[in-house]
Amino acid sequence: MTASTIDNRDDLISYLHAAMALEHATIPPYLTAYYSIRSGTNSDAAHIIRVVAVEEMLHLTLAANVLNAIGGTPDLTLPGFVPTYPAYLPDGEDDFTVDLRPFSPEAVETFCRIERPGEAPGAGSRLVRTADRARPVLVSSPTVEGMRFYSIGEFYEEIIEGLEKVAADDPGLFCGDPTLQVGPEYFYSGGGTVTTVRDLDSARRALRAIAAQGEGLDSGVHDADGELAHYYRFRQLQLGRYYQVGDRPDSPSGPPLGVSWDDVYRLKVSARLSDYPAGSELARAARGFNADYGAFLALLTKAFNGRPGLLQDAVWYMFRLRDGFNRLVRNPLPGSGGLNAAPTFEVPTAVDSGPHAPRTVGGTPRAVTR
Repeated sequence: MTASTIDNRDDLISYLHAAMALEHATIPPYLTAYYSIRSGTNSDAAHIIRVVAVEEMLHLTLAANVLNAIGGTPDLTLPGFVPTYPAYLPDGEDDFTVDLRPFSPEAVETFCRIERPGEAPGAGSRLVRTADRARPVLVSSPTVEGMRFYSIGEFYEEIIEGLEKVAADDPGLFCGDPTLQVGPEYFYSGGGTVTTVRDLDSARRALRAIAAQGEGLDSGVHDADGELAHYYRFRQLQLGRYYQVGDRPDSPSGPPLGVSWDDVYRLKVSARLSDYPAGSELARAARGFNADYGAFLALLTKAFNGRPGLLQDAVWYMFRLRDGFNRLVRNPLPGSGGLNAAPTFEVPTAVDSGPHAPRTVGGTPRAVTR
């Protein structure tokens, strides 16, 4: 059995910051695929991606509640919180790339890998060692250098075991201000509700809800609430049919699900600001989008730090970004071989406009205590 990588409150805070960064890191790829779909087409696929994106906001909120409960401080504006795409998730002995790409078979395959259930094939523990320090990964141990996880669910199991271990030695672990908790009245998702965290039991429920809803633990096609796990939502797009209760993992028996892969804007994959002609309208649109996205992260940070009513505004704001997407994805990008432009999610280090301007955005989240 692998020794714990979590020994104290500071370790837990580091892990929970990493958990929030991980939950967020799936949102830009999902939104890019969603907004690349041409209006009036692929309604089923668009609905699936949108539902998952909203549920990632739920997961982000649950992780923030656990972090607040043990006295940490959620901050989505820290340097490096938004990864540089392409980024990498662990895949046993190999890594796969998480890109910002249009809706496509390749994008859906990546989404399935992100949300995959189970342990590493043949692995005796949930940890896999990698010697490649040059590759950034989304699921890794923030306390043990060179250690990473095969699946997101296993990452959460490590946090749960760490919580149990530290709570047994530290009866004051759950010392956070209860007024900072985001309750279910502030966020609604058809796939689950927010759990307020006060103690070990509620912390475990919150983290297991994340895993069961799609990120890694093999709890079946449907979670405990009868909702389809994220992995299987995306598998429907690959298999061309909806799941019904009682279906086997690779044999959905519901109605057909049609996908038109051609009704999509052909975007430059993982575009960067350096791809845009200097001084062009497209460059200004890309920078404007990135500033708006920074404001979105700042709004979430305020919601998780004593203003929970702002969370509903943040969910609305996330989809208000549609206009910024459209200004890019509907226009050709010069010099890209016929591809269209796309947001880069290179969030500026300071945003000085708007009521929710972040202090800083962008790096590997560090442990922050009150």
